[in-house]
Formats: sequence, structure tokens, C-alpha cells
Amino acid sequence: MKPASLGLDFGTESVRAIIISLEGQQLALAEEKYAHGQILDKLPGSKSPLPPKSAHQHPGDWLKSAAKATRAALLESNATIIGIGVDFTSCTMLPVLQDGTPLCLQKKFKSTPQAWPKLWKHHGAIAQAARMTAIAKERNEPFLSRYGGLIGEEWLFPKILETLETASDVAAAAEVWLEAGDWFVWQLTGNLVRSTCQAGYKGLWSTEDGFPSHDYLDAVHPDLPDLVAQKLSGEFIAPGTLAGTLTSDMATRFGLPKNTPVSAAIIDAHAGVPGSGASEPDTLVMVMGTSSCHMLNSSQNRNIPGIAGIVKDGILPSFYGYETGQAAVGDAFNWLRRLTGQKDFSALCKDASDLPPGAHGVRCLDWFNGCRTPHMNAALTGAFTGLTLHHGPPHLHRALTEASACGVRWIVELLREKGVPVTRFIATGGLPHHDPDLVQIYADVLKETIQVPNTTQGPAVGAAILGALAANAFPTTREAIEKMTSQATLTTYNPINPEAYHSIYQDYRQLAKTNS
Repeated sequence: MKPASLGLDFGTESVRAIIISLEGQQLALAEEKYAHGQILDKLPGSKSPLPPKSAHQHPGDWLKSAAKATRAALLESNATIIGIGVDFTSCTMLPVLQDGTPLCLQKKFKSTPQAWPKLWKHHGAIAQAARMTAIAKERNEPFLSRYGGLIGEEWLFPKILETLETASDVAAAAEVWLEAGDWFVWQLTGNLVRSTCQAGYKGLWSTEDGFPSHDYLDAVHPDLPDLVAQKLSGEFIAPGTLAGTLTSDMATRFGLPKNTPVSAAIIDAHAGVPGSGASEPDTLVMVMGTSSCHMLNSSQNRNIPGIAGIVKDGILPSFYGYETGQAAVGDAFNWLRRLTGQKDFSALCKDASDLPPGAHGVRCLDWFNGCRTPHMNAALTGAFTGLTLHHGPPHLHRALTEASACGVRWIVELLREKGVPVTRFIATGGLPHHDPDLVQIYADVLKETIQVPNTTQGPAVGAAILGALAANAFPTTREAIEKMTSQATLTTYNPINPEAYHSIYQDYRQLAKTNS
């Protein structure tokens, strides 16, 4: 039986269990949906509708589905599991008792929405996030510069604050607040540790300063300073670091050996960095899906306006992890497909690829769900310009693709101008595998070669790599990543139309300036 590592990849609807050998061979992959799925309309057993913009999950689903997926993968793999890694959607968070029992599983709170885990996409804390940002700006809080000047409504503190202000009984009963990824690792090992990735990007925490100051927290809400001291305590460790070993009960439940090493958790998108083969710093990993997260490990620490997070040990140990992004990518393409009446993307993509750079004069600004980097402003809007009666759906698709590529070029220029090198590019996620023409346009706009890993399971592979690191299966992080990831397909820059793409990029920047 081959020694291998197990990666558990928790998504919005399901969990995947992947088993990767230490030589990088995928031995098994199994997926199990959550019984309750996304809880968006009403809580289990309740007839009352949830408040608007609510999104919850059932914590029992995470354990049950992960155990089923793991057992199915084990049957397929014929492997010996030597380590476990976990990636999770974030910020998905919950209040629990001191022993880890979720409040929502207590009879007293089963019908109280604020006692249930809040899924990453829960947007009930918009007002709280805006107030926290305003107070931080008024006080000139230094931590805000790490997050592009904005605190997101999906993050940990706004969601906690929402509970303090709307369900004080839940807030009083909560003995520990934590991310779902940390909670799951706690259940596996019996040890409560907190991931520097989740805390750094979604919890306003840093290795240098910890959480925001007592005075700032008190200015936001008088209960926050004590809450942070008493209910957000614990050891903070980087992904790939040993969080503990599998308990006897969990070993039986999952069909795994007792005392199997378990890594600290990581955010799902961030797991795509090691999972895509990015073993060295200065590599921009573009995780492209509904939206895009562009992440980079660097030895440089620079506060850059518009960056969504700069966290030491946030992605891999010993590096500063930069998170940037584009708020609308795959969902913008899907919106355009629906708008133009196309049944699928095949004809639209083919006809768009036949057009020359510039789409016969059509230009696009891709801020159809706001702008993440560089403006960190969800209220900004997108646009198409240059349209005539001679243009059709392929022109719109081509212009949107070029705009998306221009948005990445802007991010790269922003990093480089501030002294953060970007020397290598990797595209992963669903889009690069389904639309190679998109990758070619990205390469041409960037004037760079782009690597596309052969696996479509980047985050799950990344989680498995972290499990192997927790088990000390490799002497270095770099060796683990290089040995356990597959080869990549290269898309090289085509120098035929450099002036055309330069002109398109200048038009994009002007359009952005007009709409900012």
C-alpha cells in the first residue's frame, strides 16, 4: 500500500476527499454533498423565514460528509494515509461551547439564526462592516492598510458584531468563536488551534500585532475587547504545521489510522497555491472561477493600496502572502451568455476567438460585481463602449475577456511598482481548463507565459500537500510541492499584436478612470 496524504476540500455545497501519493499520483477522489446544503431560506425544522442575505450551514454535515467521502476514497485508493490537510470556504464561522459543541445544536438555540454557522456568503453584516471600516479610518488604524482600506462584510468581526447587536443571548452563551476550518481540525484532533491563513485574511490578525487594539475594538463595541481576549484565544499556526493527530473516535469514524498527523487549515482558494505547483516566491497564482483570487508568496512586505490582504505565513510558512482579486469573472461570462440567449459557451467562445484583438472597437470594463483590486469598492459598475449595430454577442464576449485580462495586468503592475516582484504566472480553477483561448489572451495582454496545471483539483491537492508537510514527509515545503504536483501546460505570449493589446489596456485604464 502506497504512503499517501489525504486532502479534504470543503466547498459551498459539498466536500471532496482526494488521496495523493508522495510522488504526486492521484490515487482517489470522492465527493459527498451536504445533507442540508446551503441553508438560505429557513433553518432545519423551522417554518420562519431567515432574514434577508442570510447563508448558513449545518456543522453536522461537515463531519458526516467528510467521513463518507474519505471512506469512499480509501476504498478506491489502496493507500496508507500518513497525513491529513484541510481547506475550507472562508470566512465560514460559528459560535461554540468550550468543548466545541456548536450553539445551534443546543435545544435553546436551534431556532436562532445567529447561533448557526454563517457561510462565507452570508451578507447580514454589511452595516457592521461599514461601521468598522469608518471607525478604523477615523482612528487611522494601521491594520487597515493590510486590507486595501476596507473591512469586508463576509469577515469574522462583522459577523460576530452582527450577533452582538441582534442576538445578545447567543453572544453571551458563546464561549469560543472560530472559523469552520479551525473547528473541523479541532474535531479531528481534540486540539483548538487557529490558522494564520484564516485569521490573517478574514480576522484582522497578524503575527506582528495580533488582533486590532483594545481601544479600536472598544470604539466599535464595548464587549469586543473582552470577547477577543477570552473567546478568540488559542495558538496561531501556519498551514502545513502540525495541529495535532487524529483521535481514536475520529479514526474509527473516518476509517483512518489513529494518531494520523493533521495540518492546520487553510482557506480553499489559498490552498490552490501549493496545489498548482507554486513552490517558489514571486509566482502569481490566478485561481479563476466565479470570481478570481490572485495570490502571491513574497519575501517582501509592502502595504499596497487595493490589496485584499497581506499576511505573514498566510499561505505558506516564511512568506508574506498577498491576496488580490477580481469580483466578477466566471459569473460575468455566464451573465453575458444568458443575456445574449446562448445555450452554452461553445459557439460564443469559438466566434469570439475568430475576432481580432480589440473586438472591432468594442471595449469593456469588467466591474459588473464591483471592483476588488485595486479599488476595493463593491459599488463600482462595469460598462461596454464602442457598440454599433454591426456588433454582436461574440464582440461582447471578446471585449469582456480582454477586460478581464487587463484587470490582471493592472494588478501585476501595481505589485511591481510597489516593489513586490512577479516573475511567474499560474492559472488554475475551472475557467483555464475549459477556455484555452482565455488563457492565451491573458498571456498576450500580460506579455508572459502562463502555466495551467493538469489537475482541476488544485485546492484539494494543496490540502493534501499540507497534510504531508504536517507528517514531516518532506524536508522542505518546496520539495513537497514539486514532488506532489503534476506537470503543467504552457501558454506562451504571442508577440504578433503587441501594440493592439497595449492600446486595449490604455483604453481599459481610461474607462476605469471615468467610472471610478
